[in-house]
Amino acid sequence: MADVANASAGWSNRRLYLPAYRFSEAAQLAQTTYQNISRWFQGYSAPGHQMRPVLPSDGSGLLSYLQLVEVAFVATFRKQGLSLDALRRAHAYCVKTLNSEYPFAELRFTTDGVHLFHTLAEFADGPFQREEPMLIATETGGQMAWVAAVTDRINQFEYEQGLAMRWHPRGPDSVILVDPRIAFGAPIIADTGVPTWVIKDRFAAGETLEEIEEDFGVPRAQLEAALTFEDVALPSAA
Repeated sequence: MADVANASAGWSNRRLYLPAYRFSEAAQLAQTTYQNISRWFQGYSAPGHQMRPVLPSDGSGLLSYLQLVEVAFVATFRKQGLSLDALRRAHAYCVKTLNSEYPFAELRFTTDGVHLFHTLAEFADGPFQREEPMLIATETGGQMAWVAAVTDRINQFEYEQGLAMRWHPRGPDSVILVDPRIAFGAPIIADTGVPTWVIKDRFAAGETLEEIEEDFGVPRAQLEAALTFEDVALPSAA
């Protein structure tokens, strides 16, 4: 079993920028569609309508970990009602004004369904201190606003030095984890380092959950969580 306690030893931040995820893989993790992600990065044209890309891309069709995190937040913001134009303006504003290359992965955001806000940390202890944080509406060029900062997506991430470094894509209580320092960023069973695709392949090859559990020393409930994540039908209870 992998020793994930030392997984970060000697790792390079370069892995955050390496193309590693196909659009289909990003769609599974962020619970959106391949078509949506393609449009966010490549834009599209249709009779009478044209949409520019929301997120920057090198055109390779592969995403880095930081781009993957941005996809997750765009998917959430879209479900909360933000328009693609608003997200494009917010992203561009943060890149230019807040000097953030991947703002949706580096900054803390919330939304009221119309605007996309970023917490102004520099006001936290100053004369404008309040019970609620001061926020800027990024897609309107920095207009100030006060809103309650609540988002389920943010709670899926563990932040380290300002970056969303550990992602629990099915919620903080799930054992499924994505960490660019472990298994080259593939989804794993937390605290084991075992990629979920390995469990899927072993099960598809005909091994029983009991055999896989004995081989990896991973509890059955975690194996079932990995198979559910991989959209594999669980065996019926005896």
